[in-house]
Amino acid sequence: MLWSLIKIIAFVAIVTGLTFGSIYLLESEGGVMLTVGGVEYSLGPFHTALALTALVAAVWVGIKLLGLLVAVLKFLNGDETAISRYFDRNREQKGYKALSDSVMALASGEGRIAMDKARRAERLLAKPELTNLIVAQAAEMHGDTKKAEETYKKLLNDESTRFVGVRGLMKQKLAAGDTDVALKLAENAFALKPRHEEVQDTLLRLQTESKDWTGARGTLNAKLRHGSLPRDVHRRRDAVLALSEAKEVIAEDSSIEAREQAIEANRLSPDLIPAAVLAARSYIEKSKPRYATRLLKKAWDAQPHPDLAAAFAEIAPEETPEARIKRFGALVKNTADHDESKMLLAELYIAAEDFPAARRALGDLYETNPTQRALTIMAAVERGEGAGDAVVKGFLAKALSAPRGPQWVCDNCSHIHAEWSPTCESCHSFDTLAWVAPPEVEGQSQSSAAMLPLIIGALEDKSSEDEEVVEAEEDVVDATPVDNESAQTESARTSV
Repeated sequence: MLWSLIKIIAFVAIVTGLTFGSIYLLESEGGVMLTVGGVEYSLGPFHTALALTALVAAVWVGIKLLGLLVAVLKFLNGDETAISRYFDRNREQKGYKALSDSVMALASGEGRIAMDKARRAERLLAKPELTNLIVAQAAEMHGDTKKAEETYKKLLNDESTRFVGVRGLMKQKLAAGDTDVALKLAENAFALKPRHEEVQDTLLRLQTESKDWTGARGTLNAKLRHGSLPRDVHRRRDAVLALSEAKEVIAEDSSIEAREQAIEANRLSPDLIPAAVLAARSYIEKSKPRYATRLLKKAWDAQPHPDLAAAFAEIAPEETPEARIKRFGALVKNTADHDESKMLLAELYIAAEDFPAARRALGDLYETNPTQRALTIMAAVERGEGAGDAVVKGFLAKALSAPRGPQWVCDNCSHIHAEWSPTCESCHSFDTLAWVAPPEVEGQSQSSAAMLPLIIGALEDKSSEDEEVVEAEEDVVDATPVDNESAQTESARTSV
């Protein structure tokens, strides 16, 4: 609308300028005097301007006629295509001009103008391999997806433009959310140009979303082979895909293949926690605890994690709490200052009912890094040492509003996952989950009922006779009056 108004204003301005210019020339005096064959001709300013315009036009027509004459002479001399080339040359000049205008309009975001210019170029040039792509992209910009799809399909007929057509259709299907068809088109585009990095990335993403782990590993190897992926990144991502394959095999109850895939994933990336856990469990199933122990220690030294501790506990599920503490000491020896090691040992001491040792193992972690788990462990320690309900509830109340601690968080969108997965369930990005503290969200809380994830080995149930004694002792404590000094002490401990 605005462009049409500008064109109208420009046309009116030009006409007005020409009119006033003509009037000025007619009213001006002087001119040009010519002598031809002894006859003098006197031309006024207006007639002089007309004569100059006519002269320029005559020269242009003469050049064109001269070119045509040359073409006719060549034709008479035996060049059968001379005249057709003469006219084709003019058509090509106009066609390439229209093609250039369409490219500029496309770059300027003017989809409709680009389509019109591209159609004109197609009529003049008769070279669809040049114009169809611009028509398709202009149609997409203009919102005419049907026209764009039809044009991309035309590109499939020519071998030189087939890849461009497949890629264009693939991007259309991705925009429409038709990932199944987009996957097939991505596979075709990859077969045509396996070195194309964008197609590699798109195919890899679609394969991981559809859980085609075998195909994804093939695409990843192609990226490494063609130099578009560093070798260290390839090893890490190949390990993730191998781990995903192992999990799929486990779901299909094929234990031998699952063990092989899990061990392969851990070999490719020893610091990949889920791979270490799966490989360790495969060794445990094969009654090879020494291999499982060595594997888990290596992974724990790289990054302590509760899942590693849980798998380490499965190596000897029937051991006593005291024996478990001794065995876990070797696991945490090199990472004694890590928060996870401190909380792990504290939980093990709680399971063994050694609450002073649990307090020493936890240290001041509940103050320096007061996560929900650390505060809940401290509440359990206070309860085990006989602290009052007010102290225990004080720590649990703090735990409800405290940070949750490390979780599986997507580096791309910060989405929190309950468990590790090869792709983010929110943004579908591949291999972006990391075990880090997530950004805190206002109002985020969690029940303290499941805050001790690794008290391994339940305490032996007390006999009903012991329970009656404990209840009787609690009744006596409740009936005992509390003096002012003890009440003040209790209040101070609650405020910690």
